[in-house]
Amino acid sequence: MIQDTSAQDTFKAPSKAGQFKRLLILGLAVMLVSAVVWASIDNDSVATSIKRSELRFDTLERGTLIRDIPTTGKIVAANAPVLYSPAQGSVTLIAKPGDRVEPGDIVATIESHQLTNSLKQQEAVLEGMKSSLERARLNARREQLKAQQTLDMAEVDLAAADRESRRGDQLIQSELISKIDFEKSKDDLHKAKLLFAHAGQEAQLMKDTLTFELKNSALKVERQALVVKELVRQVAALNIIAPVGGIIGNWLTEQKARIGQSQPILTVVDLTAFEAELAVPESYADELGLGMAVELTFGAIMVVGKLSSISPEVRNREVSARVRFEQDSSLQLRQNQRLSARVLLEHRSNVLMVKRGAFVTSGGGVEVYTMQQDIAQQTAIVLGARSMSHVEVLQGGSAGDVWVTSSIVPFKNAAQVLVR
Repeated sequence: MIQDTSAQDTFKAPSKAGQFKRLLILGLAVMLVSAVVWASIDNDSVATSIKRSELRFDTLERGTLIRDIPTTGKIVAANAPVLYSPAQGSVTLIAKPGDRVEPGDIVATIESHQLTNSLKQQEAVLEGMKSSLERARLNARREQLKAQQTLDMAEVDLAAADRESRRGDQLIQSELISKIDFEKSKDDLHKAKLLFAHAGQEAQLMKDTLTFELKNSALKVERQALVVKELVRQVAALNIIAPVGGIIGNWLTEQKARIGQSQPILTVVDLTAFEAELAVPESYADELGLGMAVELTFGAIMVVGKLSSISPEVRNREVSARVRFEQDSSLQLRQNQRLSARVLLEHRSNVLMVKRGAFVTSGGGVEVYTMQQDIAQQTAIVLGARSMSHVEVLQGGSAGDVWVTSSIVPFKNAAQVLVR
């Protein structure tokens, strides 16, 4: 019985040529597999690779996008009145720029000879009118005295005529006088009554006339007094006082300069209230509205204010806007201090967004590179609203995708790039 064929087997040692052949076949197989892998990636992109450390990445997520306008500005005094010259003359500037003043302090004076001379002339006219008024009062008293004297004399004549009339009544009864003399006494009585009545009316008319004349003269004096009062006010206004407490800003004219009426002299800066003045690009002007929230950043401190005014004109392609905000002593604010700001236009909730990066401008907002493990895949996208920190993604991505947010220029428009 034959158990196996081992008796027929012969041992044969392997040759060195066979081992080399097997190694060569194995190497060719590895190269073939690598070529297939690179071919599956893309023959156009295998030539490009970028170091990971040279790129920036961010993951798409859903959240609230705050659309805003980034801008800069400066701190300005909310109350910084400009003081003007009240009259033509020579100015003497007393307070210097940077000096602290209190309300009511004299900061400048105007020397106006024309105004001071006019005041003296009108004061002299007023004194003359007052003298004329006193003279008119004396004349009025004299005229009233004459009228009263005439009235009193008429009263005496009336009493005498009445007495003669009564004597005539007694004599006519005794037939001691003629009827003609009796009638004459009656006529004298009637005449005395008329003279007394006319004297009384004349005295009252004289009194009314004199009262009217005195009132008219008094009104003239009062009117002239108002003229003098106004000139006194104007002369007093030549001493220009600070309307608010603060510091002197800038001189708007030279010391001892000859200036005209209503010419600006200097500014007083009220340090108790500040506002932020922003320079907003002209392209955003139509989107601004009063009451919009604004984030102001002073170094490491951030406060929130509201738009209080918007300039109706454009200067240097910018629109000026004022922001009011709550002030605190910890802010350490100074006039013309620089700041950065965000004007918050709107809040969009549940928005697919990604951090804003150089890819927005370098890719024109229409393409980006999406990471698929170690491969960056060129992807067409559509972007929406943009804020200072994020940008809305409308098409081309979903939550969880990782994008290259740095510039896409190094990718050289390759469809796929190896990130090593």
